[in-house]
Amino acid sequence: LDCGGAYIKLAAKADQKTFSGDTPYQIMFGPDMCGSTKKTHVIFNYPAKDENLEAKKEIKCETDQKSHLYTLHLKADATYEVFIDEESKQTGKLEDGWDFLQPKEIKDPKESKPEDWVDAKKIPDPDEVKPEGYDDIPAQIEDPDAEMPDDWDEEDDGEWEPPMIANPEYKGEWEAPMIENPEYKGEWEHPMIANPDYAPDTYAKYTDLEYVGFELWTVNSGSVFDNVLVTDDKAYADKMAKETWAKIKEGESDAMEAWKKANEPEEEEMDEDELADPEVEEHDEL
Repeated sequence: LDCGGAYIKLAAKADQKTFSGDTPYQIMFGPDMCGSTKKTHVIFNYPAKDENLEAKKEIKCETDQKSHLYTLHLKADATYEVFIDEESKQTGKLEDGWDFLQPKEIKDPKESKPEDWVDAKKIPDPDEVKPEGYDDIPAQIEDPDAEMPDDWDEEDDGEWEPPMIANPEYKGEWEAPMIENPEYKGEWEHPMIANPDYAPDTYAKYTDLEYVGFELWTVNSGSVFDNVLVTDDKAYADKMAKETWAKIKEGESDAMEAWKKANEPEEEEMDEDELADPEVEEHDEL
């Protein structure tokens, strides 16, 4: 697979005559690659949310032209494991890997912060008073070091005024210093209650799977899909992998190299005249 997707879909209901990418399914699994996208889809339909949920953590897929075996193992203890070529790529709890569940607890909608709750850690010191004359200090003053230019003509230029500079005595708008608030009660925490919509026993449980379908799309031809197995016996799946994919894998690299040698055109040998740069012209010395 070079640029395309190959997904197996397990469904409870399906019209085989109109089966398409829009047909509802319960589980979708398979590689998706093209451009920057290079991942293995593991998607579960969750009726409680009416959504198809993708894995939170991306699972990379293989991107070469060789045969690869993709395996999704769903376990009775609500855990999962994804294998590629019989090597584990991701494992964990289903509830951690997908957004199946609502939170276990929610904020109590009947509770709210009391109106008299004090959550300000500090307050202005009520014993401090703004100094007398504080507001009379200007923000800017005339530059005491400035002098009227020698060429200043008051008849032509008007009365000379020294430029203004920041007043080093100005301290800004007065604010009382802050002190610890004796009435401070701490940050108010919203009481939590059990979420009535939390349903831990409702996800990834499919009791009526009857159909297996494929959604395939590809830009380049030549992709082959075979040895499809849906079973509840991991040991049997491993056995079948050794009897099918493992045998295909043996010698595949050598076979690919042999095919390239037999089908790719050989490079023609060039004589010395052909090796000369045709863009370079020879000139007689003057």
